[in-house]
Amino acid sequence: MKHLLFFILSAIASHTWAQNIDQQLDAARRKIASLNFIEAKADLTKVLEGSPKNKPAYILRGRAKMGLRDFYGAIGDFNFALDMDSTLAEALNFRGEAKVNLGDDEGAIVDLDKAIRFSPKYTEAYTNRGFAKYNIEDLQGAYFDFSKALELGPADDDKYFNRGIVKSELGEYVSAIDDYTKAIEIDKNDANLYNYRGVAFYNTGNFDQAIADYDQAIKIDAKDPLKYENRALAKTAKEDLKGAMDDYNKSLELDSDDSETFNLRGVLKHTLQDYDGAIADYTKAIELDGDNPTYYDNRALSKTQKEDYVGAVEDYSASIDIYPNDAETYYQRALVKIAMSNNYDGCLDFKRAEELGSAEAKAAIKKNCK
Repeated sequence: MKHLLFFILSAIASHTWAQNIDQQLDAARRKIASLNFIEAKADLTKVLEGSPKNKPAYILRGRAKMGLRDFYGAIGDFNFALDMDSTLAEALNFRGEAKVNLGDDEGAIVDLDKAIRFSPKYTEAYTNRGFAKYNIEDLQGAYFDFSKALELGPADDDKYFNRGIVKSELGEYVSAIDDYTKAIEIDKNDANLYNYRGVAFYNTGNFDQAIADYDQAIKIDAKDPLKYENRALAKTAKEDLKGAMDDYNKSLELDSDDSETFNLRGVLKHTLQDYDGAIADYTKAIELDGDNPTYYDNRALSKTQKEDYVGAVEDYSASIDIYPNDAETYYQRALVKIAMSNNYDGCLDFKRAEELGSAEAKAAIKKNCK
C-alpha cells in the first residue's frame, strides 16, 4: 500500500510540475506577444535551467532573442530544438526568419522549404520564404509564396501589401492597385498603403488618383518626406509646377540630407529656367552623393544653358569617370565641345557615343565631322 501511495503521489507531483512548466511557457508567450522580450527571455532561461530538453522553451527563447535583435543567439536556440527533433517546422520557420534578418536569404530558403515540407499549411513559413525570395530578386517565387499565404489565410493587410509590392516590381500595377485597395479596406489608417497605391496609380498614368492617395497618406503621416516627393512627381506630371515646388521644399524641410530630392528639385528649377537655382540644387546633391553620374549630367545641362561650357565639360567628364559607358553623356559633351569650336575633341566624343550605340551621334558625325 505504501508503494502504491508513493507512486500516486509521484504521479501527482510530476503532473503538477508539468502543469507549472506549461503555465510558464504560456506566460512567456504572452510576454512575447506584448513585446516584453527581456522578461520573456529571462523567464525561459529559468525554465531551461530546470528542463534543459524542453523544445518549446528553446523555440520561445529564440523568438524572444529575435525580438531583441539577437539573431545569432536566436539561431543557437533553434538549433538546440532541432538537434532534438529535426522535423520541428516552427523552429525551422523561425530560424529561417532569423537568417533573413542576417541577410542569409539562401540559407533561409533551405530552412523554410523544410518547414513547409513538414507543415504544408504553415502560412507564416510561406510569408517568410516570400521575403527571402524577394531579397534574392526571385519575384515570381515571392509572388507564389505571398499568394499562398493569402490562400491559406487568414487574409490581412500585410499579406495583401506584400503581394502588392511584388506585383508592382513585376510591372503589374493594375493588379497591385487591387491588392493595395484590399489592404486599405482592412486598415484605413496606414499611410504607407495609400502611398504605395499612389505610386502604382502614378505608374498607370492616373495622376489625379495618385495625388488623392498621396494627399491621404500625408493627412495620416505629415512627417514623411518621401510622400511629399512622390506627390511632387505626380504634380509635375500634371504640370502643376508651383505645387510640385512646394512639395519638394516641404520634403527637404523634413529631410535636408536626401540627394535625390535636391536633384529632382533641380530638374524642376531647370524646367522653370531657373538655371542658377538648378545648379545650386545639383551641387548640393553632389555634395551628398558624389558617386551619382546623373547629378553631374544634370548640372552640366544647366551650365550649358548659362553658356558655362568649361564647367559643363568638367561635369560631363566627372560623370564619364564614374560611368564610362553612357553614350548619352559622350554625345552631350560632344555638343558642348562643338559649341566651344573644339570640333576635333567633339568628334572624338561623337565617335565614342556612336560606338556605344547612339544613333544621334552617328548623324552628328555626318554633320560636324568632315
